[in-house]
Amino acid sequence: MQVTLTEAEDQLCQLLDNATRWLGKERPDLPPVELRIAGGWVRDKLLGLESHDLDIAVNSMTGYEFAQQLAAYQQHIGQPVKSIAKIASNPERSKHLETATSVVLGLSLDFVHLRCEEYQEHSRIPNSVTFGTPTQDAYRRDITINTLFYNVHRREVEDFTDMGLRDLQEGIVRTPLAPYETFMDDPLRVLRCIRFATRFQFRIDADVYECMSDSSIKMALQKKISRERIGVEVGKMLQGKHNTLCTCLPACMH
Repeated sequence: MQVTLTEAEDQLCQLLDNATRWLGKERPDLPPVELRIAGGWVRDKLLGLESHDLDIAVNSMTGYEFAQQLAAYQQHIGQPVKSIAKIASNPERSKHLETATSVVLGLSLDFVHLRCEEYQEHSRIPNSVTFGTPTQDAYRRDITINTLFYNVHRREVEDFTDMGLRDLQEGIVRTPLAPYETFMDDPLRVLRCIRFATRFQFRIDADVYECMSDSSIKMALQKKISRERIGVEVGKMLQGKHNTLCTCLPACMH
């Protein structure tokens, strides 16, 4: 399993690598910046599928801050710059990260920092979302096949949970942490597990499947997640070629 870049993706990785080198020279006071493409793009590439879901994970500054620095580098080299949109976090609705979006070299990008969270006792709303390591960030994601990173500097896939590549090869939908912890972090992940199992015809891990029916998980899904987010996720399910697994959706919702 290997990642084969399109010409535009290869140019993007080179641009991102050059931008971090330039930033290191222009701002030696800042910590070194390391960039990775995260999640869905890596998964799809390893499966031989085209992907337009490009999330750029930043290690030492916010996604919005790096998007601004990238725009400055593009201006420096005379490259056209598109506008940058900032999307605020909403922890009460399980959206814990501020993100930034822009179009670079014709590709739509989301920029976000690697995260580590600290929680209040008896609450799944984090006290704080701070900068984390790639390993910490990977374990906070929804399922193992979405924890993979592509390092744009070394041009290699990174599997910090040591489960992502194996589960991708074996066709398993599994959470990187205990299912209850992963689902309470963001209950929408219940629906995402169903969607990815349906899309790729993968098997849902037995512990994950059992946890989907937990009454507290169902309640959290109904109370914490907006109808809009649920509607978007269900819509993505119904767009797929295979939707037989969606028959378990009512059991997760009621």
